Amino acid sequence: MVVPGYAVHTAQQEVPLTKAPPRKDTQPELQLRAAHAAQDWQRVAHLCRQTLRKNKRSLLAHRYLGYALKMLGQIGPAIDAYQQATAHHRDDAELLANYANLLLEQAMDTEALPLLDKLCALRPTDSSCWSKVAQSCYKIGLHEKGFGSAMVAYSFAQNDYERVAALMQRAIHRRELGQIREAVEDCTEAIAINPTDAAHHTNRLLFMLGDPQTSPEQLATAAREYGAIFEAPHKPYWPTYEERRGDPWRKLKVGFLSPDFRVHAVMCFAEGLLAQLDRRQFEVYAFYLYPKDDLVTERVKCHVDHFVRIAHLGYDDQAKIIQSHAIDILIDMTGHTGGNALLTMARKPAPIQVTWIGFVATTGLSAIDYYLTDEIINPAGVDHLFSEKLWRLKTFHGSYRAMSRNPLWSYQPLYAVRPTPALRNGYITFGSCNNLGKLTDEVLTLWGKLLQIVPKSRLLIEGKGFNKPEFAKNYRSRCESLGVDIDRLNLVPLVTEKQYLTYHDIDIALDPFPLTGGTTTCDLLWMGVPLVSMVGNSSPSRMSTNALTYTGHEEWLAHSHDEYLTIAARLASSPEELNHQRLRQREEVEQSPLMRDDIFCENVAQAFRLMWMAWLAEKDHPEDQQAQYDIIEKWYANRPEELVPPPTLGVGITEGQRLSLHTAHQELQALLEKALQEKNPNTEKSIDGKMSPHWIAVTEYAEKILCAVPNDAVALACLAEVEHAHGHTDFALTYLQYASKAISIIQISAKTVTMA
Repeated sequence: MVVPGYAVHTAQQEVPLTKAPPRKDTQPELQLRAAHAAQDWQRVAHLCRQTLRKNKRSLLAHRYLGYALKMLGQIGPAIDAYQQATAHHRDDAELLANYANLLLEQAMDTEALPLLDKLCALRPTDSSCWSKVAQSCYKIGLHEKGFGSAMVAYSFAQNDYERVAALMQRAIHRRELGQIREAVEDCTEAIAINPTDAAHHTNRLLFMLGDPQTSPEQLATAAREYGAIFEAPHKPYWPTYEERRGDPWRKLKVGFLSPDFRVHAVMCFAEGLLAQLDRRQFEVYAFYLYPKDDLVTERVKCHVDHFVRIAHLGYDDQAKIIQSHAIDILIDMTGHTGGNALLTMARKPAPIQVTWIGFVATTGLSAIDYYLTDEIINPAGVDHLFSEKLWRLKTFHGSYRAMSRNPLWSYQPLYAVRPTPALRNGYITFGSCNNLGKLTDEVLTLWGKLLQIVPKSRLLIEGKGFNKPEFAKNYRSRCESLGVDIDRLNLVPLVTEKQYLTYHDIDIALDPFPLTGGTTTCDLLWMGVPLVSMVGNSSPSRMSTNALTYTGHEEWLAHSHDEYLTIAARLASSPEELNHQRLRQREEVEQSPLMRDDIFCENVAQAFRLMWMAWLAEKDHPEDQQAQYDIIEKWYANRPEELVPPPTLGVGITEGQRLSLHTAHQELQALLEKALQEKNPNTEKSIDGKMSPHWIAVTEYAEKILCAVPNDAVALACLAEVEHAHGHTDFALTYLQYASKAISIIQISAKTVTMA
């Protein structure tokens, strides 16, 4: 199981602020308070506006209007109302608190932080205010400030609620600062105080993945503890779904449940499946659990057949919405990571439920029937570590795509594989671009020994926070205390816009352990960088083992610290051989199971169909496994003839509109012909100086095709036409080279099939 960039649970319930001293209300204010007490938000908003027309500074009306609009779901107007209110009342703590809470709910943490800083200045001993500051700091990456704020919150906590809130924030920042064991302990303390808050269980499980002192068995036990607490109340009310029984080959409704249909590491592995899962057999739904959209969200809307927003709903209502769409197979894509809906899954809103890609261990829920994985990351003998039944695919359990944030960038010369930097530097650079929370003391100590073994070598570590001098200084001190020669240590700030470019400066990547790289491993392999990794005994420690095995590089896998050092030193001994490997590696990766949508989608389609048949067979022949096996074998042998040929590739053009690749090619070529009719593209530009609408249409349509079918030769050739028409010869040639390569691969594949 690939572990994408893990997020944590950070949200807290709102803590009521201390009430202001009682005062004598006017008649309009009495009406306002009555409407507020009755939760008649429409009337509250009306009365607030009415009051503000007469008195623009009415504090009560300003306090209530933004909140009422929020409760009515009018988020934009609510933010506007709070902006106006705080302009009139800059020092009103209640206004600041409610405004900041709304911004946090909308993932606008950067905007919320100044308000919360002001709130703490107004109420310096209020624990809840300091916890909110820590919460906003997490997504911004201000982990030292967040940790400090959490410590202040804990010191001022007056009750269990405030202590638990402070512990949550302290834990999530500790994990980012490398204090993984302490983070687990904070979560455990919070659970002891309040065992019925799911977020603390989720965070503890997430942090236990990277804790060297946590065994796989302890992780599984903690997950089952979560299941026992949160699933048991719902189990008696699970639907039987008897009405769904019937045709084993009917078209199934498949729902994907995630907060990560956006710029997120999960989409590096999920986009291909959403785009190309066999539409003859499946109708695809995306249930979105995050309040904000971005450019990747827009792509997902095109890929799927139905896009349903449920972030604003509680768990019961989420389950009801899913049930209303009659989903046959529901796939959780988060596990125990931030924003998950495991408590929705615990209500069993679909007859068959699966977890996949988001979390590299069990959820602990019996409501989830299957854990979709493969034979390498979860080999035989680990089934007891899962509450779910392991469904092992015969291929890599995802379909990796590089440059998910900006797909066209993967064709730019800037991201082409370059010669290994040792050839220009004269020394080997080892490097890591993993989350700093994975770099335990044991890991850094081993890397320090490697620098001693390989003369003149350097260690590059990329990470969040290194742009802040104090954080970088403290990290250097930590590394020095663990035996790393800091004169040979290069700390590189993580800049999202420069993702992948740091790999140009690394000769050999070093994997952390026990929680190895996931997305980062695939990224660096695609960029041509060899990786030294440690083989583990459970899925969290076998992510890189998985990727290296499927790309054919088991020789880079170590079984001990000494072997890790030996492999790294051997790779470093020959820069020329390193360079040879680097320049051929991208093609190896792209042709491996890591990046084969066709192989992965075929395996998943088969898995979903067999899961459905197994459910039907169990209903028809309860407690008779041989009868179940026999009927499934019979059903599968009678596969409808129209499903025998491989499915045709499809392209989602707009939400709800899907075309065959052939038809999409025709439409793209028609757009290109219109654009080519322009006499001079450089003069036929829009008013703002950008490309004319015809050329923009060609570019956007080609990108839609490439997001559905990477390396499509026709789309690449059309992009070459766009660049050539605008005088960008180097980019045009690059696109043509990729198009030519794609055609060659197709021809080789066709020849192989014919010979077979």
